[in-house]
Formats: sequence, C-alpha cells, structure tokens
Amino acid sequence: MRVWVDLTNSPHVLVMRPLIVAMREDGHQVDVTARDFAQTLELCERLGIDHTPIGRHGATSRARNLVRRSGALARWARPRRFDVAMGHASNDVMVAAALLRIPSATAFDYEWATVQHQVNCRLARAVVVPEAIPPERLARYGAAHKLRRYAGLKEEYYLADFEPDRAVFGELGLDDREPLYVMRTPPALALYHQFENSLFAAVLERLRGRQVVVLPRTPEQREQLRADGGFIVPERAVDAQSLVAFADLVVSAGGTMNREAVALGTPVFTTFEGRLGAVDEGLLRDGRLRRLEDPAQVTEVQRSKEEAERVRRDPRELVSMLLSATR
Repeated sequence: MRVWVDLTNSPHVLVMRPLIVAMREDGHQVDVTARDFAQTLELCERLGIDHTPIGRHGATSRARNLVRRSGALARWARPRRFDVAMGHASNDVMVAAALLRIPSATAFDYEWATVQHQVNCRLARAVVVPEAIPPERLARYGAAHKLRRYAGLKEEYYLADFEPDRAVFGELGLDDREPLYVMRTPPALALYHQFENSLFAAVLERLRGRQVVVLPRTPEQREQLRADGGFIVPERAVDAQSLVAFADLVVSAGGTMNREAVALGTPVFTTFEGRLGAVDEGLLRDGRLRRLEDPAQVTEVQRSKEEAERVRRDPRELVSMLLSATR
C-alpha cells in the first residue's frame, strides 16, 4: 500500500516515527511531507525520517495558509497515486487528500481545537483518538461514526521502544549531580493558546540560575530566552525525551511534553491556561499530572533516579486504526 504521512508540527514527528517504521517493516511504501515550522524539519533530520519539505507557517491568515499549503501538497501528491493519507491533526493533508479523492485518517488527543477539528474530522474517514475523550465531545465535528478509540496515552505508544540516553548531559553540558529542571514554553501560536502565560514566566524567574533547560518552540522564543540569560537554551532540536526521563521536574505549558513526563514517570506540572481536554482531566484526577497555580509550588528537590515503571503499548495498534480509512 502507498501511504502518505504529513507532519506539520514538532510533536507530530515523534508520534508518527514508530508508525512509519512499523508500516515500512510491514511492506508498505511510506512517503513523508513536512512543514517548515518550529522544529519539525530538524526533528525529521535528527530521527532519520526521509521527508519532502513543503510549505511553512506563514504570517498571513490561517485560512490562506491552509489553502496555499494544501494546494502545494495536492500538486506534489497527484502523480504519486497514494492509497491513503494521514496526519496527526494536520488539516493541510486532509484538504489535499479530499481534492485528490484519497482516503484519509486523522489522529489527535485534544478535543477543543474547534476550528481544526471542524475540518479534519469532516474530511477524514477514520478519526483516531484516546478512549479518554467522550464521543459526545466529538459529535459536533461530524466524527461520531468515524471514531477509532485507543487505550491509554499516545505517548505510551510512540515511546514504547524508547530508552533514555545519558549522552544528552554531555551534549548540553549538564551536571548529573545537580537537580535538573526541564521547561517547555507556551505554544503561543496555537489556536487554543493565544495569550501570554504569566505563570510560566514567574516560574522561569523563580528558577533562574539553577540547572534549567528551557525548550523553546520558535526562534523568537529562543532569542528572547537567550537575551534574558540564566537558562540553558539549546540551539537546535535535542533529545528532549531523554531530558524529560532524567529530569527531577518538568514544567510545561503545552500538552505533549506533560504526557511524555507522565509516561516516563517524571514529576510534572502543567501551566496550560486553555480549556483542559479529557486526557489531561483524567491525569489530574489520578494525580499523575499536577496543575501549577503558584510558582512557590516549584521546590528544589532531587527525585530517585530508579527507573520508573512504564506502560509500553504496541504502535501497530495505531497503525491498524489509521489504515482502516481504506476499508
């Protein structure tokens, strides 16, 4: 089967990597396109994912960006005669696939990106989501009869074969005898998080001067953090999953890194100020994720470095759900 995978944001590279590997091992021909946004292209290169860069995040309206990149994708894909197209909440590939009448599948684990899901759920034949999201929350997107629901966290699937690498300490000049804090900046450009996160800034100030690795999402965030000083700010994409696994504490304003920390057994605070999705609601309820309400909650502690018990799930379960779009 000829499979087309589109990657539009950094986390999508991590999610789709083991699925791409599994599909190729099973004999499928997989072609990958990627948008030049955040660290998407860097991560493709770091993880050895052959890809064709198409389009970038533009400064114009989202609708215009969608039309422009979807058109470029359709022109690229037309002669390749794909059997199925897929992405993790990528509207671009859903529109392009619809134009070419290619069956498509989308996946996501945050249900309140309303504009995004009005597009991808209606155009896709298969909508792959965690069991934690109540189906009634997705009915308004036209997904009711398309749902393929999986157990647990998506991070438990794509991190199933992951083992942390201590080489990241040398790469960033870290001291493994000192407490390590890892922070992920707010997704300032995301549809569901369009305002400044003052709590995150207050935590940064509280930890300034300690061994803090801050992972920015955009070049602008990187420049601001480096100008402020007092933090370790990587120049390029790094092995963030190993950083999370070895960290004493993770503080993240987004979603993926929070759930990676949960999956890897690392204590984690969320400073997310948007509407919580069902997955995070469940993690908070179970005490696996904590909501940061006061910077004073962040204290200097070193956790036990004994390997945490992990749940590892088979990525082929997600592959089967995505490929069901052809049936």
